Amino acid sequence: MTAYEQMCFDNATVFSAVRGNLTTRTRQEFASFADAQNYAATFDDKKTMIYAITAQGNNAHICNA
Repeated sequence: MTAYEQMCFDNATVFSAVRGNLTTRTRQEFASFADAQNYAATFDDKKTMIYAITAQGNNAHICNA
């Protein structure tokens, strides 16, 4: 993880789980990284992108789950 990604993760106010391509994209927001990971696990395909988003609007892709 880069320093920027770590900063976003450490200061995140929300974690966003994003699935799909440009035409079918869906997004769910979660209060914790664990909640976002649990949501992604329901699909069991490692195609959910999880982003950390700070109150200032900074965001970083953390992982695919």
